[in-house]
Amino acid sequence: MKSILLQNGRVIDPSSGVDRTADLLILDGKIVAIGSEATAKAGTTIIRRDVSGFVVCPGLIDSHVHLREPGQSAKETIAMGTRAAARGGFSSILCMPNTSPSIDNAGTVALIHEKASREGVVNVYVTGAITKGIAGEELAQIGSLKKAGVVAITDDGHCVQNNELMRRALEYARMFDLPVLDHCQDYTLVSDGVMHEGYWSALLGLRGWPAAGEEAIVARNILLAELTGAQVHCQHLSSAGSVRMLREAKGRGVPISGEACPHHFTLTDATIAGSTEFWNVDGESLRQHFPKDHPLPTWPPFDTNFKMNPPLRSASDREAIIAGLADGTLEILGSDHAPHCDFQKAVEFDYAPFGITGLENELALCLMQLYHSGRMTLPKIVEKFTTGPARLLRLDKGTLRAGSDGDVTVFDPDAKWFFERSETQSKSFNNPFYGWPMRGKAILTIVNGRTVFDSQLS
Repeated sequence: MKSILLQNGRVIDPSSGVDRTADLLILDGKIVAIGSEATAKAGTTIIRRDVSGFVVCPGLIDSHVHLREPGQSAKETIAMGTRAAARGGFSSILCMPNTSPSIDNAGTVALIHEKASREGVVNVYVTGAITKGIAGEELAQIGSLKKAGVVAITDDGHCVQNNELMRRALEYARMFDLPVLDHCQDYTLVSDGVMHEGYWSALLGLRGWPAAGEEAIVARNILLAELTGAQVHCQHLSSAGSVRMLREAKGRGVPISGEACPHHFTLTDATIAGSTEFWNVDGESLRQHFPKDHPLPTWPPFDTNFKMNPPLRSASDREAIIAGLADGTLEILGSDHAPHCDFQKAVEFDYAPFGITGLENELALCLMQLYHSGRMTLPKIVEKFTTGPARLLRLDKGTLRAGSDGDVTVFDPDAKWFFERSETQSKSFNNPFYGWPMRGKAILTIVNGRTVFDSQLS
C-alpha cells in the first residue's frame, strides 16, 4: 500500500457538496484531506499524480452486478468480474444472489466473502435471497443472512409473485434494517415474452414482454412499502409508467427508490430489428460521437446481445428514464452486469438467455447520454454512482470526507475511445457495444489506498 497525492483534479464529492479544483491526499488507506491541507500534509514518500483536467470523486459503486460464483464460473468469476469493475472505474460492487447454489444461507455468504477477499481487486458486497432457492415459495432466513453480512435482500433474476410472502419479507427486512431490491416482473402478464411488446415485436414476430408486466409489480411494491414502512428498491426500471408511479409515490414520502441501466436509456427496441433508428431519438444523437469518416456500427436483426430483462423499450420509454434520472426520481445508476458464455447467446433469439455485460462501458454511456447531452451535471451523475447506492445499502462508502476509506475514482469525462472486445477483463463477451465510440473513461481506480486500475499501465 502506497500513499498518493492526486494533484490539480476537479474534486467532486456530492456527500459534502465539494466541486472545485484541488489536491486530494490518501494516506495509509484513508482519505486525509482535500485542498491546501492535503498538499501541506504530503511528505516526500508520497506518490504524486497530476490529474489536471480529470474528475476526482469517491470510488464509484455499482449496486447491480452478477459475478456468477459459486456454480457458474464458466460465465464469470469473482477475480475477472472485479477486474472488469476496476477497469470501469468501480471500487465497490454489489453481487446478486442468483448463483448455483443461490445465496440463501450464511455458508454461501461466507464463501463469497472469503473468495472476494482472496481474489477480488475491489470491494465486493453481497445480497442474500428473499426466498429459499430464489423459488418464491418460502422465505430465506433473513436474520441469519443479515448476521452473515449481507447488505440487502433480493431474488434478482426472479420476482416474488406471492404478495403475502413479499409483505412478510418486507416486514422482516425492516426489522433487520435491510433494503429489499426487486426485479419487477409479473409472470402472468409477461408470460414467455422475449422483447418489448409493441411495433417492433409485431413486425419481427417475437413474443411481447409488455411494459405493464413491470409496472404491475412496481405498483405492488409501492403499496407494500407504504404499508410496511420497509425500504424497497426497484431494479433496472425500463418503462415510462414505472417512472411516473415512482415519482408520485416518492412525492408522498413512500420509502421506495429506483435504478436505471445505461442500455435502457441508450438503446430502443428498434435495435433488435437491426435498425439504427435510435440514433436520433430525443436527446443528443449518438452519431456525433463517431469520427466523420467512421461508419456507424451495424448488426443483424435478432442479435441476442440486445436481449435483456427487462427488455429494451420504445423511444418514449427511453426518454422517460432519462427524465426520471434528471429530476431525481431514479436515484441510482447500475449496470446489471450479466455475463453469459458465447455459445449460450449463439442460438435463436427466443432461446437465448437474457442479459449483457456492462461494467467496463457503463460510465462512458452514462456520460454520453446524460452529461454530454446536457441533461445532467457531473456532480449529479457522480451522486447516482456514490452517495445514492451508499445511502440505500447503508455503506460507509461514497464519500471523500477525511477519515473515510481511500476509495477514489479518477475519470476523464471527455476521453474518446473505442470499446473493443479484445480489451475486456470480463470472462464473457455478451455486450452489444463492442466497436462503438465511447466518450468518458476511467483513468485510475483506487481501493483502500491501493491502485487497482491505471489506464497508463493497462
